[in-house]
Amino acid sequence: MSITDFIINDINPISDTKSIGEVQAIFSQTTHSHVPIHKDDIYVGCLAENDTHCYDANCIISDYAHAYVHFFVRYETNWLDVLETFAQHSTNIMPVLDENNSYIGYYELEDVMNFFNNTPFIREPGSVVIIEKGVLDYSFSEISQIVESNDGKIWGGFISKIENDVAQISIKIGRANFNDILAAFRRYSYNIISSHQEDTFLKDLRERSQYLEKYLNI
Repeated sequence: MSITDFIINDINPISDTKSIGEVQAIFSQTTHSHVPIHKDDIYVGCLAENDTHCYDANCIISDYAHAYVHFFVRYETNWLDVLETFAQHSTNIMPVLDENNSYIGYYELEDVMNFFNNTPFIREPGSVVIIEKGVLDYSFSEISQIVESNDGKIWGGFISKIENDVAQISIKIGRANFNDILAAFRRYSYNIISSHQEDTFLKDLRERSQYLEKYLNI
């Protein structure tokens, strides 16, 4: 199944010559955060529900052109970029345009999230490990080599955080010799940020700490 299978066509952009009252009526009938607007059949942006309820219902939409929110994706945009655009604009509706900026339809956030939930990254069994290393020191080829040389399978990975020139990488790993994988990451100077029951390294540290504490209390 392709992400484009989720394009919906039940709402057309409203002309900028229509009244604000008509936009308010659309919002009263849907749960959409935005409504797409067109001028001369060309998409020009969206009006946000929170703003529109404050406008004069008798004014025409073009009177509030300064309030248009300009976001969209193309028909050929991949699903991960679609999801990113949703996040950047805090919307639950995403206009889809062709190469001529003509409106094709829209995505709903819930549908895109369902598509994401059916990817191997979410669906396949395994564990997510979060590791960190300097932004100039890590490489995905090295990460893949560490996992696969210990009979692991990577279902997906992404940079989840960058701060003070240190990158955190989240990786979904199919279960294999998971503790061996964690040990290998440490040998390659990766810090393990996530906690795991299989991590015998941390278990050993806790046992040594408890032994030392008992020794000091003698």
